[in-house]
Amino acid sequence: MEIKQISVFLENNAGRLGEVTRVLADSGINLRAISIADTADFGILRLIVNDYEKAVAALSAAGFTTRITSVAAVEIEDTPGSLAAVMELFRKTSVNIEYLYASLEGREGKAVVIFKLEDHDQGLSIIRDNGLSMVESF
Repeated sequence: MEIKQISVFLENNAGRLGEVTRVLADSGINLRAISIADTADFGILRLIVNDYEKAVAALSAAGFTTRITSVAAVEIEDTPGSLAAVMELFRKTSVNIEYLYASLEGREGKAVVIFKLEDHDQGLSIIRDNGLSMVESF
């Protein structure tokens, strides 16, 4: 199973991130995971939300440029070494991880890591074949 991630392209100006979160709040969208990467001129805000289609519509209506990407949300034990074990699986199978970040979601004793994989289908197969649990929805 895959999760849809929204990437929002933002000018690196004060208040832009606040505008995005306000648009989502006003639309009743709940954030489940969030990450931002920036340069001097712009940033890429990556979001997992409870209703990505409604979020994209609201953000587009507010003038934001968005893109949808498929990512894998993997539930791991919230213990030292759990992420390292998953990373080792990807290393052994030569699956490149473009980026990752953690989610606000999670059960007691668990963490959820969002992976953007270069070869998404191969990555999903590795996750399934090694008995890892994927979060199917937020």
